[in-house]
Amino acid sequence: MTAPLAAALIGSVPILLIIALWQVIAMSGIAPPSLLPAPGTVFTRLLQQFGSLAYLDHAATTLGRLFAGFAIAVVVGVTLGVAMTGSRWVGAAITPLVRVLAPVPKIALYPAFILTLGFEDASKIALVVADAVFPILLATSQGTAAVEPKLAWSALAAGASRLRCLLTVILPAALPSILTGCRIALVISCIVVFLAEMITSTDGLGHLLVRAARNFQSVDMFVPLITISLLGLLLNAGFNAVRRRLLAGFPEAD
Repeated sequence: MTAPLAAALIGSVPILLIIALWQVIAMSGIAPPSLLPAPGTVFTRLLQQFGSLAYLDHAATTLGRLFAGFAIAVVVGVTLGVAMTGSRWVGAAITPLVRVLAPVPKIALYPAFILTLGFEDASKIALVVADAVFPILLATSQGTAAVEPKLAWSALAAGASRLRCLLTVILPAALPSILTGCRIALVISCIVVFLAEMITSTDGLGHLLVRAARNFQSVDMFVPLITISLLGLLLNAGFNAVRRRLLAGFPEAD
């Protein structure tokens, strides 16, 4: 048995145990079906929804907001992280802001985003950016700061420009740290976009959950939750595959 397969089998055990516990509670009558439907009922409904174009459109809307916010966070976070390391003045200006803003629950900023950007996609994307940018920024700053200075000095001494040194020496050396920050930010993006849609939205998976809860449709309430969980698993698996390819030759690739 290969190591990835063994890891996948071991990782599936806790999930199967949770589903089994869910089934036991549903069968015991501790919670009425109107509040906690059986897993089989929920997964049957999930398969039905996967065949619905309307449901898939809601899922695509959620993914579109997630990817837009995550992409912006990557660009902003990597740029500012590199700038903080490369310039003492930039670092002195940004570091206090990061220390003040990073611990702030970004959901508290959502009303301000709604007032300035409206109820549509822009405010939700902005919330994703606000939450996802900090792990990328911090990981980039720490990763570039940890690069051995002699590598950059050697490149500069060989005639490379500062920009070429940054692109060919510093960023590749800091790539493991940057990708770790991006992986954390991707998970955060999944959570935040779903939460934003639950608060104010007329579409998306979060909206479907709230709509089902308001109508006391417990089965339909669980379906978006499971969907976002499955999407998170797929996104994480896809990101890990890209990460292993980018880090080929690094010890961190394993």
